[in-house]
Amino acid sequence: MKILYSNWDDALAKQIGQYDSLKELFNHLLMQLNGDVGRALDAMRQFQKMGYLDPDVDLAEFERRLMKDAIIEVSPEGKALTRKGERLLRRDALEKVFGALRKAGRGNHAVPQEGGGAAEILPEKRAFRFGDDTAHIDYTGSMFNSITRTSSLDLTLAEEDLEVYETEKTTSTATALLLDVSHSMILYGEDRITPAKQVAMAIAELITTKYPKDFLTVILFGDFAREVKIEDLPYCGVGPYHTNTKAGLQMARNILLTRKHPNKQIIMITDGKPSVIRKDNGQMYKNPIGLDPVIVNRTLDEAVICRKKRIPITTFMVTEDPYLRQFVERLTELNHGQAYFSSLDRLGEFVISDFLNKRKGRK
Repeated sequence: MKILYSNWDDALAKQIGQYDSLKELFNHLLMQLNGDVGRALDAMRQFQKMGYLDPDVDLAEFERRLMKDAIIEVSPEGKALTRKGERLLRRDALEKVFGALRKAGRGNHAVPQEGGGAAEILPEKRAFRFGDDTAHIDYTGSMFNSITRTSSLDLTLAEEDLEVYETEKTTSTATALLLDVSHSMILYGEDRITPAKQVAMAIAELITTKYPKDFLTVILFGDFAREVKIEDLPYCGVGPYHTNTKAGLQMARNILLTRKHPNKQIIMITDGKPSVIRKDNGQMYKNPIGLDPVIVNRTLDEAVICRKKRIPITTFMVTEDPYLRQFVERLTELNHGQAYFSSLDRLGEFVISDFLNKRKGRK
């Protein structure tokens, strides 16, 4: 490998660092402003006027750099993210989560038992044993062992010469990620929807890059439930909605049951108890006060159906509301699932760790 050395360019290093810092702020604003590039750039200019950004920072040059790198483009509706920009936003979300996991020392890549999927080849090697898959033999290393043993180039392989790559079993998993978009996700001065979207984008990037045989659907639930495309996640926001948990679980179940993956799971991120259902006649029945038995029981029915269909539900509560906790405890009991309370700043760590734990080691 040829390595070229040159003098350290302090100005260039400072410029690169500045661009990376600005891009981090830009990405965060994009998440908060539902992917609106124009508003995100305007907010950065406003921050500079208010003194939060160095007055020497050239935001016009930053915008030109985003254009040059094909991260943003000018569309008939105004400035917008390109597909590349959307992918980089998902990659940034994943890197943030794994960066936090590494700092906390909670990486998870060990496989406790074999799953029902393909074997992933590892760089480590060991001696061949009867029953090993011949496709995993390292023939180059094995021939070298033969030459070392016989001191000749006849390449007469013996079983003792053979060595194979270590493998780990990976599972095939279908996941439905449910995001609460009820109005409470932005109430009381706390932005809960941004970290929730960041988690969804991180999982989407993780699956598409590391587990391409997996399946992921993202479902938003408020007054009703709707499935969204992964590339549309940055543009999703909350609305003046109640919390139709039943509709979200029902849609997730119906989608997962169409998949042939041996493992299925629902991950739900919410900050509120169920407060609305749609009756059989199509009418909406709402009650935001307390735990309405009609709404709760209809929602819990979904938890039971999911259990019978072998679809566990893992719920992440991003608030310590007592009504929510009471409801989730009952849902978890009936579904035989799991539930966690997570602070917003560590939501991504918990969800990703739980996802990795559950998709490995299954039969």
